[in-house]
Amino acid sequence: MNRILFASSEAYPLIKTGGLADVAGSLPRALLSQKQDLRLILPAYTDLMARVKKYRPLIEFTIDNHTVKLLETTLPGTKVKTWLVDCSDYFTRPGNPYMDKHNKAWPDNAERFNLFCKVIERVAMNRLDLDWQPDIVHCNDWQTGLVPALLAQYAQRPATLFTIHNLAYQGLFDYDTFKRLDLPAHFWHHESLEFHGQFSFIKGGLVYADSINTVSSSYAQEIQQPAFGCGLEGLLSHRREQLYGILNGIDTNEWNPGTDKNLHKTYNRQTLTNKQINKTALQKYFKLPQKKDRLLIGFIGRMVEQKGLDDIILALPELVNLPLQLVFLGSGQAIYEKALSDWAQQYPDMIALQTGYDEKLAHQIEAGSDAFLMPSKFEPCGLNQMYSLRYGTLPIVTRVGGLADTITNINPETLANDSANGIVLSENESLLQAIQRLLIIYKEKKTWGQIQLCAMRQDHSWHHSAQSYLELYSVTIGRKPRPVIGN
Repeated sequence: MNRILFASSEAYPLIKTGGLADVAGSLPRALLSQKQDLRLILPAYTDLMARVKKYRPLIEFTIDNHTVKLLETTLPGTKVKTWLVDCSDYFTRPGNPYMDKHNKAWPDNAERFNLFCKVIERVAMNRLDLDWQPDIVHCNDWQTGLVPALLAQYAQRPATLFTIHNLAYQGLFDYDTFKRLDLPAHFWHHESLEFHGQFSFIKGGLVYADSINTVSSSYAQEIQQPAFGCGLEGLLSHRREQLYGILNGIDTNEWNPGTDKNLHKTYNRQTLTNKQINKTALQKYFKLPQKKDRLLIGFIGRMVEQKGLDDIILALPELVNLPLQLVFLGSGQAIYEKALSDWAQQYPDMIALQTGYDEKLAHQIEAGSDAFLMPSKFEPCGLNQMYSLRYGTLPIVTRVGGLADTITNINPETLANDSANGIVLSENESLLQAIQRLLIIYKEKKTWGQIQLCAMRQDHSWHHSAQSYLELYSVTIGRKPRPVIGN
């Protein structure tokens, strides 16, 4: 049994902005089921605390002249012990954990997550008299990136694992910010946390963690190349012996069409015809014509370049001439939101848009859509394509990252061996051509049903991924610690 401190800036259902929350809400539960001694640690944001029914204070202390309280609760619906870092100066503010109501990054994000990392450091080193010290600290994304660097200063310390969920988000700040954070001066070096004249949170994990992993095998290889490495490919290639890829799992209780309370009608492989009831309900919700024969394609996600919005919008002039419907749920850059809104207004019988995020509607889109649109430019893992498989909704994806690792393209060979579960764009295939190809298959109801059943048979539960993490924990704990830095 390992003692694991799992550090994240968000975890579902307490606080969520993206896939990290789903992972941090599911993986600790899966590890707990494997008899691990685990604590999840999160910032005590205002919106998070509103979802906490009860908690108990553990200790109050001061860091960098800020009063901090450590609170203990459990992750709702689980037995996962959860420690909340309560600092009113930094976390008592409503809304998004990282951005204000104008979608601008909070100006003190560096200070906020510097404090969070320093609290994790103290917990990891058992300096808060909690009578518990981890064997390994599992850090996630840039908001916890300073933790491996801070712990590397100790001769005797827990092992550290740093998970990259999306390398594009690096936590970059200027030198003046670095000076304000009261960090060791030797961190300002190109072989440490300095990155082209800026201070990089994520380099704390990439340089100092005993092991690094990312959330699919393909992405682990991709980020060692300039096209996907975001300027860090040299460092990642240098550390390739300590770099691993573990595909994320999904919460198969939360995402189960057979028991999903969000749906108008539950279904499984034996009752797949009930999926049509959800399609009709989704068309009605979005005020689309309730036509059974129209291919209904769903999109859920951030409306940013990464998610392929440019390609989607480029294809719309031709897509509106095809027998299909498109529903979009998400928010992001104003240019994409406006473009989709304009198209929805011009073609209200074909295109529908709801901005923002709605968990219930997300489930209904997965269940009611025939296909799911996910033509990402890069995708470290992706979860929606796995949700889609589980709901018999065929993904349309690009051959990148976790999409390449989970979706098997429909072609004569994969149909013959019953492994086809979606459309993967070939190198020279446009999004329009891929959707046209899917439309041809959609008309062949027997073939379509075969592919749906294959999709729904896929097992992307956390069981396998959690086992892989346990193996990586053992390797990491057994690895000789990286050299102590500083004095």
